[in-house]
Amino acid sequence: MKEPGLFLERLHYFVEKFEFFIDKNNRDQMVDFYSDLEVAIDDFSSFITDNDHARLWHELEQTIEIAPLVENLRKMSSQCVKIIEKYWALKILNEKEEITAYVRNIEGCIEKEFGSFAITNQSKVLLVGAGSFPMTLLSIAKRTGAEVLGIDIDDEAIQLGRQVAAKLGHPLTIHIENHSVDQLQSIQQISHIIFSSTVNCKYDILEKLHDLTNKDVIIAMRYGNALKSLFNYPMQTVDATKWRVVEQIAHPQGIFDVALYQKASLLW
Repeated sequence: MKEPGLFLERLHYFVEKFEFFIDKNNRDQMVDFYSDLEVAIDDFSSFITDNDHARLWHELEQTIEIAPLVENLRKMSSQCVKIIEKYWALKILNEKEEITAYVRNIEGCIEKEFGSFAITNQSKVLLVGAGSFPMTLLSIAKRTGAEVLGIDIDDEAIQLGRQVAAKLGHPLTIHIENHSVDQLQSIQQISHIIFSSTVNCKYDILEKLHDLTNKDVIIAMRYGNALKSLFNYPMQTVDATKWRVVEQIAHPQGIFDVALYQKASLLW
């Protein structure tokens, strides 16, 4: 794809596809449409990691045509991911395990999530925005033996996530709860915190975490700028007296990048 017109046409195509799937899910639970949604999400993932598309984005990102599409696509793609994760959870629970390109992309990013701040079997990891298909929690627990905890605000996602974790993660220590960060009794013991890239209020939560967490906590903020902002909430400026970026981990072929934060007092 080389022409700006074709690029915009493709964005409108994804808007229409995602609107269709969201509507179908709301009306009849998409009995026959999950496989098509998987394809659409995989296509969208490939679209936002294509270098040619990234160059076109830089030409078009300030234009009138792009502006109204960004927030729409971000919200709709996030909704569609939630829908498909519930479907994947049910497939896992019914002995039908399949891995899509989107899942493989996420798993590849998890490998380098914390850069030089390694997770060990002594770590305690919190994931904000665990979802129905807690592959981040499972991957970290399996590879490191760390104790992991996920929180979410979707009761159905929590119940499915717990069942998936129980089936695929036994006998690892994996907890998934419907709590906010200020309700967690163990928050002072958490060593690493990961924010899902589709959590829209993640920087508001980061602000709260400064006074709740221990002095050595490491925050991994998944984000997407530029073209990747179509699928992720972008990086924001933080209060420099509270948090400092200590490392940025770019995933050129990943659907999100990661910014690592430590408390600013450690760096003075």
